[in-house]
Amino acid sequence: MPFCCAFRLSLLCGLLLLGACATPSPGGAEQDAYQVNDPLEPMNRGIFDFNMTVDKYVLKPVATAYRDYVPQVIRKGVTSFLDNLRSPLILVNDGLQGQGKLAGDTFARIWINTILGPGGVMDVASDLGIPFHDADFGQTLGVWGVAGGPYLVLPLLGPSNPRDTVGIAATYVADPFNAVMYDNDADYVVYGRTVTSAVNTRSQNIEILDRIESTSLDFYATIRSLYNQRRAAQIRHEQPPEGNPNP
Repeated sequence: MPFCCAFRLSLLCGLLLLGACATPSPGGAEQDAYQVNDPLEPMNRGIFDFNMTVDKYVLKPVATAYRDYVPQVIRKGVTSFLDNLRSPLILVNDGLQGQGKLAGDTFARIWINTILGPGGVMDVASDLGIPFHDADFGQTLGVWGVAGGPYLVLPLLGPSNPRDTVGIAATYVADPFNAVMYDNDADYVVYGRTVTSAVNTRSQNIEILDRIESTSLDFYATIRSLYNQRRAAQIRHEQPPEGNPNP
């Protein structure tokens, strides 16, 4: 697939360019987590409204049905399996961030859950005292001192910024599971995984997002603030605010 290879190469070049050109901010990449940096707000609000419409009529109903009718044991298995699929990239980012302890935990989780899971459908590692943690390329760039830049709302993907958008692209390109599926002309598996992950994640945040929306005077501004705070906490390797503000 020449086009796919060229697309991957262009994304990798963009990642390298961003890393080379970015200048660390004096107080750290996320020192302005509580400040508003949203010069594209009119456009962002339009995309946010579009995302909310898709969520209201498609994603939330599907996620609600999934939560209400799929047994919890199966949903837990799906979450564990999806987390295990992402673990190789989490391990890479743990290493790039200099988090030796977390890298060791991720490495142990991969082997324990893959072998004893089996295949990751059971989170045996958490039962053994090695809990799951997340890490991504956008977070890694933030740890390296790359500033997030202006707030962005991406169609369907939700809150982001230029740094984290590059991180999303890098994650897609570097994912070994995706590479294997594309090489075997099984693109539909990648799409199925993406949809399943979106529904699964949304089902875990139904009440949280409903509560945030019902108590917000400006839901857009609240999500923007929570996203910035959450990313800042993740980059500092602190416990982020509850929920996943990605409607």
